[in-house]
Amino acid sequence: MDHEIIQLSGVISALFLGIILGFSHSTDGDHVVAVSTMARDYKNVFKSLWIGFSWGLGHSTPLIILGTLILVLKETLMNIYESVSIYFEFGVAIMLIMLGLQVFWKIFNGSMHIHSHDHGEKHTHLHGSHSHEENNEGDHHDKNHPFLTLFPFFRPKSFIIGLIHGMAGSAAVMLAILPTSPSILTGFIFLLLFSIGTMLSMSIMTLALALPFRFTNSNRFSNYVIGIFGSLSILLGLALGSDIALGTNFTGILWY
Repeated sequence: MDHEIIQLSGVISALFLGIILGFSHSTDGDHVVAVSTMARDYKNVFKSLWIGFSWGLGHSTPLIILGTLILVLKETLMNIYESVSIYFEFGVAIMLIMLGLQVFWKIFNGSMHIHSHDHGEKHTHLHGSHSHEENNEGDHHDKNHPFLTLFPFFRPKSFIIGLIHGMAGSAAVMLAILPTSPSILTGFIFLLLFSIGTMLSMSIMTLALALPFRFTNSNRFSNYVIGIFGSLSILLGLALGSDIALGTNFTGILWY
């Protein structure tokens, strides 16, 4: 879809374009790869769903703020944003590399593991942030994730990753549509529906990526799958960083 020829003609077009482009934008290669590196963090599929939701929330936050300002200031702010967005894009490249390296660090030091608890009913957990030698099973979640006790649906790491993506240049095509809006209300509706579409789509995407880990208790199989995700993250980060810093065109042949 060529974003340059898309224009908002009214509220109805803002509704449809917002939700459609939101679903489409979340499937960009760098977005999927970044979220895939976290797909193993939670054995529970429904908890993994919040990884995608928190990513979408982080991605939407700067877009709504910037988008609202662009609706008021039009091309003036858009020109300023386009001049600095390349730096955020390079930040995405670095972040992808770090996410991939973190995957392998967790695999090699053994902090990613599958185990069983019995809290009245035996069940399986997968963890990637701590070791059981340091904590008793009874209080292990509360001590290591106190913030999540208050906000169990929120994933800070995923939110920050989405925030960086939202400030990067890949979202500029969405913001470029806003000056065509016939009114501030129409543009804001587009922004809101775009954000909702992004959050829903990425939640579904994360759910799908987490399924291979949900139906296996094999650490070896899980390590192979998450290792592939980590490798893709590093490779895409290097390719994107090279394109920005050296003027290469590696990402031109990729789904990105």
